[in-house]
This record gives sequence, structure tokens and C-alpha cells, in this order.
Amino acid sequence: MLRRMLLVAPVVLGGCAVLNQPYVEPRRYPLLPRRPGQRAGRAGRKTLLVRSTGAAPGLESRLLPTLQPNGTMSVEYYAEWTAPPAGAAEEALRTWLIDSGLFSAVLAPGTRGPVDLLLESQLVALHIDLARGVAVASMSAVVMRETGQFGTQVVGQISETATVPVPPDRPLGPDAQAAGMVAALGAVLAKIEARIARHA
Repeated sequence: MLRRMLLVAPVVLGGCAVLNQPYVEPRRYPLLPRRPGQRAGRAGRKTLLVRSTGAAPGLESRLLPTLQPNGTMSVEYYAEWTAPPAGAAEEALRTWLIDSGLFSAVLAPGTRGPVDLLLESQLVALHIDLARGVAVASMSAVVMRETGQFGTQVVGQISETATVPVPPDRPLGPDAQAAGMVAALGAVLAKIEARIARHA
């Protein structure tokens, strides 16, 4: 019996140590860059359907990612996006294009309205690069035109990357990390807007 108590004691004490750790409330950040400037006074004639944005491998997590100088990726365990980054990027892209005024309507999947153009996109990169001291965002997209019932034609391919400097403070706090990545994504959305404008 004494031997059993001695074996169990370290497990119990270890559990107490875990239970006594203070709870840390995670910080949550919206990934929603806002388009600068006012909306165009006159909307375009075409409608655009923005399909769901895919996530490249490694971008499924909400935790804020950082690329270390040694090439490994780490995350902030107490800082995260309010939504999965690909879904948030999709919503940001749709809102950005609505505010651009390029189209008469920017539609979401499931709509029954007439569609002139389709946009499929993927979030390729979104992280802090400590070695370069920048936030990195990258998206790829395909623009398609409806050609008939259930028919489409690719009219353009887009691949854009943007970097935004982050403060030189080390360690870099989650507020600065999130702000940098939001700004980088906003820069990517501005580039996508410029590329898709020729099809509007």
C-alpha cells in the first residue's frame, strides 16, 4: 500500500501544478482590412460571384504564425484570429470589392442572382517573417466568365504578394503581429482589385 501511495503522489502533485497555473485569456483579432478612400460614385454593370477562399497547407489554424530566422514556424498560443484566416480573407475580399464600386453587385455562394464573373481564390501565405522584419500576405485567384448554362471560361489568373514592415521590437507582441498581417492582406487586396478592374 505504501509503495502504491508513493507512485501515485508525483502524479497528483503534478496535476496540482497544472491546475494552479493562472488562466491566460487569449487575444483575438479580426482579419478585416478596410479599403482606403471612398467608394466609386457609379457602380459597374457586371455582377461578380466571390466563391469560398481556400487555405494553403498550414493556414487552417487561427493562431498567429511567425517564421523564425532558422526557418521554423511558431505560433502565438494566446493570440488568434476571430475566424479561420481563409474564411476571414474571403469576407475581407468580398467587402473590399463591394466598397470598390467596380461591380453592380458582389455576390456570395448560394445566390440565385445572375452572375457575369466568378472569382475563385486561395490564401497562400499569412505570417510574420522575423528575419526580414516584415508581415507577409499572399493570395492567388482565377477570374472566370459565365459562358452559358453551367459553362465557364477563364479570363484571368492573379497571384499577388505584399509585405509590410513590422516594429523592430523583439519579442514582437501579438498586437503588432496582427496589425502587420492585416495591413499586408489589405495591400494584397488592393493589388487584386487593380488586376480585376480590367474585367469589370
